[in-house]
Parts: sequence; C-alpha cells; structure tokens
Amino acid sequence: MMVRSAALLLCSTVLTALGSSIALAETTTSTTETKQQKPSETKPQSVKVIAHDKNDAEQVIVTAHLDRMRSELSPSTGATVHKFSRQALETIPGADNAPLNQVLLQAPGVAQDSYGQIHVRGDHNEVQFRLDGVQLPEGLSVFGQALMTRFADNMSLTTGALPSQFGFLQAAVVDINTKNGTTNSGGNLSLYGGARDYFFPSLQYGFHKGKWDFFATADYVHDRTGIENTTSSFNAIHDLSEQYHFLGHLRYTADENTRISFIAGVSNAEYQLPNNPGQQTQFAMPAYSGSNLAQQLNGSVDSAHLDEHQKQITDFAILALQKEMGDFSLQSSVFSRYSSLRYSPDWLGDLVYNGIAQQAARSVFSMGTQHDVTWRAAKDHTVRFGFQLFVERNTSKSLSRVFAQDGEDADGNATFGTTPLSIYDGSGKTGTVYGLYAQDEWRPLSNLTINYGLRFDGVSEYTAEKQLSPRINIVWKPWKGGVIHAGYSRYFTPPPFEVVSSSSLYKFAGTSAAPSVYQNNKVRAERDHYFDAGIEQTILPGWRVSFDAYYKLAHNLIDEGQFGAPIILSGFNYRRGQVNGYEVSTSYDHGPLSLYGNFAWSRAIGKDITSAQFNMEPDDLAYIQHRWVHLDHDQRWTASAGAAYSFFHKTRFPLRLSATMVYGSGLRADGLVPNGVALTPYATVNFSAVETIHHTFGSAWPGDTQFRIDVINLGDHTYKLRDGSGIGVGAPQYGLRRTILGGISQGF
Repeated sequence: MMVRSAALLLCSTVLTALGSSIALAETTTSTTETKQQKPSETKPQSVKVIAHDKNDAEQVIVTAHLDRMRSELSPSTGATVHKFSRQALETIPGADNAPLNQVLLQAPGVAQDSYGQIHVRGDHNEVQFRLDGVQLPEGLSVFGQALMTRFADNMSLTTGALPSQFGFLQAAVVDINTKNGTTNSGGNLSLYGGARDYFFPSLQYGFHKGKWDFFATADYVHDRTGIENTTSSFNAIHDLSEQYHFLGHLRYTADENTRISFIAGVSNAEYQLPNNPGQQTQFAMPAYSGSNLAQQLNGSVDSAHLDEHQKQITDFAILALQKEMGDFSLQSSVFSRYSSLRYSPDWLGDLVYNGIAQQAARSVFSMGTQHDVTWRAAKDHTVRFGFQLFVERNTSKSLSRVFAQDGEDADGNATFGTTPLSIYDGSGKTGTVYGLYAQDEWRPLSNLTINYGLRFDGVSEYTAEKQLSPRINIVWKPWKGGVIHAGYSRYFTPPPFEVVSSSSLYKFAGTSAAPSVYQNNKVRAERDHYFDAGIEQTILPGWRVSFDAYYKLAHNLIDEGQFGAPIILSGFNYRRGQVNGYEVSTSYDHGPLSLYGNFAWSRAIGKDITSAQFNMEPDDLAYIQHRWVHLDHDQRWTASAGAAYSFFHKTRFPLRLSATMVYGSGLRADGLVPNGVALTPYATVNFSAVETIHHTFGSAWPGDTQFRIDVINLGDHTYKLRDGSGIGVGAPQYGLRRTILGGISQGF
C-alpha cells in the first residue's frame, strides 16, 4: 500500500477477544489489573465459535490462543489499568463515532483540554499509543485524532508505576487491540450526522478464511466543530473541517504457534481556524498597537473574517511476527510513521494582529523496531526482556512576513516601516531514541507477586542523554476480593522530537516579530522518581471499588505550549517539577445494567524554566525562576461517570439508553502571577439511545440494523476550556454546545 509517508512496519499483532467469533468477557470501562498469571498457568479462555466448518473453528481457537499469549508479553503487574471492552465502547454516546479522546475521558485522572488534547495524572501529552502491543512513534497531530475509536475492538489505558517494558512516554499507555476479520467478520455501513453540518459516513469489512484474516475500515468526517469555538456563541465562525481515516489489517497464521500481521493506517485532515471577533490589533509589541502604522492598517481586516488554515497528515504501518517456542514467546516488529503539519496564515490579518504572518510546516518521519520476549524460566519466575529503537528525521520550514523597525519615537518605543519584509527559516535533524529492558515476575507466594527490573534508555537528537532506570512493583492479595499494590519507577522521557523548536531567533531582530528574550537553551530529557500505591476491593459480584495515590518528583519536567499564530506545540523544561494526586473509581455490572464513577484530585507545579526561554515574557521568567507555579494544564478536580441499561435485551429488538458525565474544576489561567487562577468549573452530560434489530432481513441477508441518537452536552452548558491566558496558551476555547446527532448502520 502506498501512503504519503511510505510506512512499512512490523507490529505485534492481534486482537484479544472475541467479537462475532468469540464472546466478549469484559463489560466495564475501568478496572485495576491485579492478577498476572504465568502463561503456563493460564486457563484456556472460553470461546464461542461460530464457524462454517471444523477447520474454520480450529482457526478461531488458535487466534484466541495467540491473542492471549501476545497480551502476556507486556503485562501491567502493579500498574493501574482501565479497560474498555467492545461492549463498553459501544455504550459510550457516539460509540465508534466518538473521538478517541472523549472515550479516554471516562477513565479516572484524565483531564480535558483544547485541540482534543488530554492530560493524564498532571502530565502534558506524555501518552504513548500502541497498536496490538507495538508502540507508535510520536506524531505531529494537534487537532482531532489520527487514531479513531472505530479502529479498536477493545483497548486499555495503563497508568501508575509502569513495569520496565514501557518507556519513552510514560504518563499513560493506550493499547488498542485493533479490529480484525475474526472479531469483526462481515461488513457494516454507517451514516451518521446532524447539527453543524456534521456528516460522518463509514464502512468496514472483515473476513477470515483458512489461515488468512483481513479487516479494513474507512471513514470521512465533515463538520463545523473541528476546533473548539473561540467564543461562547452557539456556532463558531470559520470552523469547517474535512477528515479522512483508513485502517487496514492483514494477518497470516502459519500454525498454532506462528502468526504474521500487517497494519497500515492513514489520517488526512484539514481545518479552518475559528475566528474571535472584536479583537484589537496587537502586533508583536504592546506599543505597536497605537502606532501610526496600526492606525493605517486597522480596518483593512476584521478579526471575524480572518482566513487561517491548518492541514495534518499521519501515515503509519506495522509488520509483526509472533512466535511461540516452548517456554519462549516473542513478538518482533518493524514500523514507520510519517506525520506533517502545515499552517497557512491570513497574510494581512496575521500581520495586523500579531506583527508576523508565518506560513509554517513541520514533518517527522520515524522508522523503528521493537522486540519483546517472554521466558517462562521456572514455576515461580517469568522473565521478560526486549528493546526498542526509533530513528527519526524532523524538518521545519517557515516563511514569515514582518515589519522592519525604522527608528524610535520620542518615548523610546520602536517605530516600523510600512513595507513587509520576508524571512525564510528552515532546519532539519536526524536522531535516535532507544531503550532496552529486562525484568522478572516472581511469585514467592500464591498471593504475592513481585515484578522487578531495569531499563536503559538513551536519546541522541537535539540533546544527547541516557539513563539506567530501576523499577519494582508488588501485588498482594491478602483476602478474598482484595488486592493491594505498590510500586516505584525511575523514568526517562526524551523531549518529543517534533515539538523542539530550532528557530533562528536573530533573523527576527529589529522587526515587529523580535522576541523579548533571545535565550534558547536546548530542551532536555525529563528524569522522574515515580511512586504509586493503591487498593482494589470486590464488594459484590460485579461491583468493584479502587483507590490509588501517586507522587512524581521531576527534574527537567517537560511541558508544551502554543506560542504564536501557528497551532504548533513547542516544548520547554521546568528545572524542577512535582505532581501528586489520588483517584477513586467504582464500577458495577449486572445483566443489562452498567454503572461506573471516577473522581481524582491532582496538583502539578513547576519551577524555573530552563529551555526555549525566547517563547516567554521576561517578567514571567524572572518570577518562575525562584517560585513554584501551577502548570497550565493543572486541574485540581476531575470526575467522570456513566450509566447504561438495555431494555428487551433478550429479544431481537434491544433498546439501550446510556449517559456519561465529565466534570472539571478548570485548567489554569494568568492572574496576578503566571497560571495563578483556575477557570470556572464545569460539568457536561452526554446522552445516547440505540435501537438494534437483530437479523433484520432474516437468513437471506444476515446483519443487524441499528438506529441511534446522541446528544452531546445535553444541558447546553457554556464553559471555557481556555481563556487565552497562561504559559503557552493561545486563543480562548469553549466547550461544544448542545449538539444532536443521529445515525443508521447496517451489517452485511
């Protein structure tokens, strides 16, 4: 397959579970993984086989076996795991049509931000995404999602003190078990849409025959809600988006112990940037807004009529070999990912309002390999080891128009000429990131598991650093239904290659885009001590309650922000950082009823910005140098909850009603000090009603028909995600107002 990035990769494969061929076992959206059985001790999963012949049935069982063995290559002993089964994904309003970030908000400790970003446990964007166990290199997507919910058969979000096989981005691990022809055989055509020109058709088809398994899904999104509204109005100004997504999955199972899989995906999205009417011309310097030049240009463009655009492309591919050899299990993969981002300005408008109009483009091409091995060394010891290697090429280009300074007025303020000056800036860099690990999962007692190991990581990009990181997790089950866990992890987080700025600052000296500060120390790797402990208790069958607490002590804490008109995130370091908090979660599942609730408290603070200082104001740098400040994404209280009930669930015509809630106490904004105040708290409720008709046309044409209606922000609550102030915060953004969507899908 040909994609813009030309991505070829090898990927750990497989989907656990069990769609149309295997009965789904999990129905909760949140759980703490507490038991890690050795593969030799794992009981065979109970599977319901729907097959046309004996060979087909055997192949389904082999698939389930290999799926289970793959998942055991990277267990999460002692970490906190929140699982989203296929049933749970279908229960969330929007189901496969819901953006992936909205699904993840239903896990505890996940805070909502603008541009579709999420923050897990007080970190900025340090979330790694894995497809069937293979970690994708970091990409450049800012708006929207390069990975769609409809790609997932099921998935999990893992946080806490991670075992040593997880490296690089460690705030959370999102592992997506992709759909395949075994779990999702047959086809499905869906038409979905509604308010604000929302139109979302999608098609998927999968089959398995003999040793081959194929699945593909594609969708198209057209709407006027691509980026958050910059005002509280019901509809945003200039907010059209067009998005295309594709995922293909091909697998060949040579025998019961050998499988090869290939996954490829494409995401192509174009966005209009919403306008904020009534703005005053500011240029690069406050004194500029009152200059003769400002008077001359003011009125030639209205901020409500700006025409800014951004285009984002992501392509990826994964090729993986999975093999079982006696006491050894392994998965070897190669992969690549290409992502690019291009911002097109309003040439006159950006000059008037920012003092610079900049056409900016960044791209990063990554290739790499990942190898994971499990050795069942003894009855009570399971040894795991492996390594990862990424080779990345980052390029950045910009063409800027600015005004040249031509003197000073009587008060010493700069004056500027009227003819724009063009400045070109470009750079490129090739670098590597690598990690090796080894760990032993030891069970000295039947109710006690100790997982200990080492990880060695290194980076050679804009910075060259390395670290040896010990990790240990203990899981103890002292009584029936109760699990206590505690862990410590030493983390090493390389700065994301694609968000490190390499601007030639002195090219802009003496212009309307001159920085206030010319200091630009390189962004360094973050080094953390991370502690986590918690308890989970099963109260009644189907009802679980858990509590978790964590503390992170960081050196060179990495944060990211938007500086300037292009919506391109740039990284920087706080010399010191602290993040701590706790989470409470509960879930109940019984028959047609499903309930869950989570709430979390968090505090994230930093001191002394030590890199990319040119993005900051001198007063902010001076204040932060000796004082702790809240990080811009610090949200003290976060909560989510959900409920679902299926009526007539034993008939051909089940009706499911569901609702979810998200609460946030507010991200940070500037007050008397940087990031000194929290925005107003908010809570939003989404509602869904889904009517399903099983085997609509009988045996002549197998397939279910489904009708759905979803209401986003049921109460039409007006709330701010950002007010435009804060360190690294651009324009204000408001949450989506009430949006009614409906759809029909037909299986075949």
